[in-house]
Amino acid sequence: MEQKPDGQIAHPTDRWMPQAIGLAFFLLAFASVASNRPNVIFILADDLGWADTTLYGHTSLYETPHLERLAKRGMTFTRAYANSPLCSPTRASILTGQTPARHGSTAPAHHTATERLRPTVRESTHPGVKTVPVSTVTRLDTGYPTLGKLFKQAGYATGHFGKWHLGPEPYSPLQHGFDEDIPHWPGPGPAGSFVAPWKYPKLTPSSPNEHVEDRMAEEAVKWMKSLPKNQPFYMNYWQFSVHAPFNAKEELIEKYRGKIDRRNKHHSPTYASMVESLDDAIGTLLDAVDEAGISDRTIIVFTSDNGGNMYNGIPEKDKDRKPFVAAPTSNRPLRGGKATMYEGGIRVPTIVAWPEVAKSGSRSDQIIQSADFYPTLLNGLGIPLPANHAIDGIDIAPALQGGRLKREAIFTYFPQSPNVPDWLPPCVAAHAGDWKLIRLFHHGEKGAHDFRLYNLKNDIGEAQNVASRYPAKVRELDRLIEGHLADAKAVTPKPNPRFDPEQYNPDRIGKQIGGLKVAGKKRPPAKKNTNGKPIQGWRAGGTATLSAGDGTLILRSTGGDPQVVLAENPRLKNGPFTVSIRLKTTKPSKMLVFCNPPFKRGGFTNFGNVEAGQWQELSGRFEKDVLTGLRFDPLTSVGRAEIDWIRVVGQQGKLVKEWSF
Repeated sequence: MEQKPDGQIAHPTDRWMPQAIGLAFFLLAFASVASNRPNVIFILADDLGWADTTLYGHTSLYETPHLERLAKRGMTFTRAYANSPLCSPTRASILTGQTPARHGSTAPAHHTATERLRPTVRESTHPGVKTVPVSTVTRLDTGYPTLGKLFKQAGYATGHFGKWHLGPEPYSPLQHGFDEDIPHWPGPGPAGSFVAPWKYPKLTPSSPNEHVEDRMAEEAVKWMKSLPKNQPFYMNYWQFSVHAPFNAKEELIEKYRGKIDRRNKHHSPTYASMVESLDDAIGTLLDAVDEAGISDRTIIVFTSDNGGNMYNGIPEKDKDRKPFVAAPTSNRPLRGGKATMYEGGIRVPTIVAWPEVAKSGSRSDQIIQSADFYPTLLNGLGIPLPANHAIDGIDIAPALQGGRLKREAIFTYFPQSPNVPDWLPPCVAAHAGDWKLIRLFHHGEKGAHDFRLYNLKNDIGEAQNVASRYPAKVRELDRLIEGHLADAKAVTPKPNPRFDPEQYNPDRIGKQIGGLKVAGKKRPPAKKNTNGKPIQGWRAGGTATLSAGDGTLILRSTGGDPQVVLAENPRLKNGPFTVSIRLKTTKPSKMLVFCNPPFKRGGFTNFGNVEAGQWQELSGRFEKDVLTGLRFDPLTSVGRAEIDWIRVVGQQGKLVKEWSF
């Protein structure tokens, strides 16, 4: 946004909206001095895909009558986008009006022990990868002028109900302007289960088998009713549904079992039940608004934080009790889903019900994104935009009134690389009209970027990359991307200095890697290393025990000096060597690695800090011509470490030895 001479942020519509229309808009409905200022209810679904409701005609299984009811009160957007294909970045964008490129939250690591308020880029990664990804912010900085703070300053009562996932205390909703926060939970999903007994520290079930979404809607309504008459309120109702774990009311699962057609792309009775409970909770809120007689002065926004989950597997039974495994959902005709930059990962169902502004039962094909709600709500309610706070979203009031938006493009920044179907390397996308450009950072020749260009009007499934046919369009959109990244001062991925072309597999890009990961599937019983026998060539040392996990090596430490020691006596040549390990630990520590026994005190290489709770790759160098042994010390206290792989690379980046567990 532009800066006015007085330092305030210029609203984009200042350049084109006639003054008379703007004046009528504000005087008619949203004068901030009026005693009946509109209330705001912001409903955010978790992982609900574009095809997971009946709004767009792509499902015959799911039932969402209350969303249809809400759509009749306002406008449904057919091209609404989450600011990220993963949840926490989108949540930060809603509250700040900024894209992930600017606020730095690019992955949902906000429940981990690591506290990082600024993004960083790692030094290197595995030599088979071209790009070094960015380490995300893990807390929403309390210095931001969030919607909660601004509404509270404007005299609104503020309440947050449901999922947060932007940081525990002191980064909870209570520190971001909300008077009420229930259940005051920092985790990535519901605490253990959707159906009681669930396990929130400060909230207990009021009845057996109580569904947490029913309870959250009940708590939100209770809070709304407790407010003084004519007290305007801003409510976040950020649903836990339909995120994992995948469970639901048994009577609903039984209902949908009878409707399942395995030939249909949507065929999970559990997930369909979860969608119905999500919709029922929205119905509870709508009923309460109607009963209170405030529907004509209550703005309701409904959207989702990212696209539908298509890579977990849910153990199911059909109506004849025959077992099968179902993906939670399908986003078709869109490609991909949650954690991908294809349309299925970022295009989301969205409704805005705004009395006297959005025409009842209307639809819009204008492109909007999560960050747009920040300036739209503040402008519409006469709350001044904060000075010295860059805003990437624009006011979508013209679209709500049936018009068109004047914007060059929206940008989706995702410098991460989760291993999911339709996998892509770290990337950024621009949507402009019918065109979508995805830039794959440093995946072209000699470190240049690579591109995927799609015309969504003709190819909504993103099957045809037409970048080579339209090089001018690629250059045009990439200039916009570069301009946004520069303006946002984004921390971007860099070329991997250890890249080895012989270990690179370009065929992975855009492909399904592996099958469904069955959600909730129990791993086979661990094989304890009680007799000292090696497990896949490694043994426990010091105060550790080892067991074989599901594709990992698991170390459990009782404190003291836990070790993972190479049980073989190799004689690896072609040094000096770079040793790498991918692991996840329950406790933060330092990774110390010894080479060539006897392992002497002080004769180690410090691979750096181990951050708890997330997968990471660490590397170190040994100036040895021959390697005859290795010892890893990943923990310094009681805890657990899970190791995915260990690699030894020699001169010129040649792979010498690899252990993949």
